[in-house]
Amino acid sequence: MRYNHFAMGTKQKQIIIIGAGPGGLTAGMILSHRGFNVKIFEKDTLVGGRNKPIQLDGYTFDTGPTFLNLSFILEEMFTEVGKKATDYLEFKPLDPFYSLVFYDKTIYPTTDRTRMREQISKLFPGNEQGLDRYYKTEEKRFRALFPCLQKDYSSLSAFIDPIFLKAMPQVGLGKSLMGNLAGYFNNEALQLCFTFQSKYLGMSPWKCPALFSILSFMEHFYGINHVTGGLNAISEAMAKVIKSSGGEINTGLAVKELIIKDKSVSGVILQDNTKVYSDDVIINADFAYAMTSLIPEGILKKYSAAKLERKKYSCSTFMIYLGVKKQYPLLHHNIFFAQNYRANVDDIFSTLKLSKDISFYVQNACVTDKTLAPQGKSTLYILVPVPNNFSNINWKEEKSGFREHVLDQVIRRAKLTDLRQNIEVEKVITPNDWEHDYNVYHAAEFNFAHNIPQMLYWRPHNKFEELDHCYLVGGGTHPGSGLPTIYESARITSNLLCKKYGIPFKRPSSLDEK
Repeated sequence: MRYNHFAMGTKQKQIIIIGAGPGGLTAGMILSHRGFNVKIFEKDTLVGGRNKPIQLDGYTFDTGPTFLNLSFILEEMFTEVGKKATDYLEFKPLDPFYSLVFYDKTIYPTTDRTRMREQISKLFPGNEQGLDRYYKTEEKRFRALFPCLQKDYSSLSAFIDPIFLKAMPQVGLGKSLMGNLAGYFNNEALQLCFTFQSKYLGMSPWKCPALFSILSFMEHFYGINHVTGGLNAISEAMAKVIKSSGGEINTGLAVKELIIKDKSVSGVILQDNTKVYSDDVIINADFAYAMTSLIPEGILKKYSAAKLERKKYSCSTFMIYLGVKKQYPLLHHNIFFAQNYRANVDDIFSTLKLSKDISFYVQNACVTDKTLAPQGKSTLYILVPVPNNFSNINWKEEKSGFREHVLDQVIRRAKLTDLRQNIEVEKVITPNDWEHDYNVYHAAEFNFAHNIPQMLYWRPHNKFEELDHCYLVGGGTHPGSGLPTIYESARITSNLLCKKYGIPFKRPSSLDEK
């Protein structure tokens, strides 16, 4: 049932959302359902942001995210607005959910604990008992920390909340992710099987906080899903729900600037200089880009351009999207580790140079989903983590040669010997493209790094602390990057707005209720 502001004697409030990425769309769904007058402005002609489709001559690719984990969070977002996600989306569980390919062995992670134990016993003998400790300890950690991802940290008083105090013993302060995994497994390659996700948090697993071992646990406990049509179909589904609730989505209309007086936001100025006023504005644009491009210089103090330059950021990615004239016998998701993984990680985050010995990811989605390519053909999505643009790498010079190097490595390691002659369509996205075409600050594709000084209260607040009537959603605010956490950021922000205006809402359900 749709909320009714007027029944409660409350004037209908106008909300502008900048950007139709996953966070903006989720907030748009929730707020339009609850009776707010929602207007979304998206510079692109398609919704989704980095979750939009790339369509090339009958081939469809996801631009960015390809893993859907914690799918119950997405389903909850639809439940929030009185809908069933399964009425809009077809979920396909993947098992095994990916292959992890080293130079001398391959492991196939699965939610089947017996099969996982058998694989570890065969490939990493003597470590299988550690798996049982991993499941037990990390489930406890996950259950303690998960509620912290569902509440806002707009004030320091949030830290004396019982939810956070209960979670504190599970944070693992002073211990790294690799250090934590070493408590379960004595083989470094096996440890890496449970830590590679940290790269997308903007951190080396040797420096990433121990608490992020919950990322691999979430996959092993809940599994990974694909959505028919690609994860971009989620964005399309959300857009339909928003429109059905009376929300307005304006594509091809970029926001040039916020309207600000006395540090209070009252609307936006579009690229054509049209002014659109509202009661509140939600920013779903890349956070640092928005602070440096949508807000006049001199207004911000905590997040001034100079201070943003000194923050820690995630890596970037070099992307190759290929439509090929045949189908290959790879799994849906495939991760290939560099021979010297630590040196590769150091190149990405410390020395900021391109590695010759690269790690990379290949998605072969058509093995699961035939809708993405013409009959008998398939899509290959290739992602290589690389330094962000603080590196000053000249991508105009490097693009062609690096593309050849990446294809050489994919052909050799994935054994796709005839790949080049089967390429029918192709698109490449470099860090330069992420920065200049997609408005990603310094091409840090996964936003701020998730180190302790940039998490919870120390991450930009959902109710933005420097401007009144201004809220944030997306990877640059709490709880952080990744689709499930971005959805949660939108729910937190939506609930804060409802609390402000006296609109009732239900608290998120606990893990025990899911």
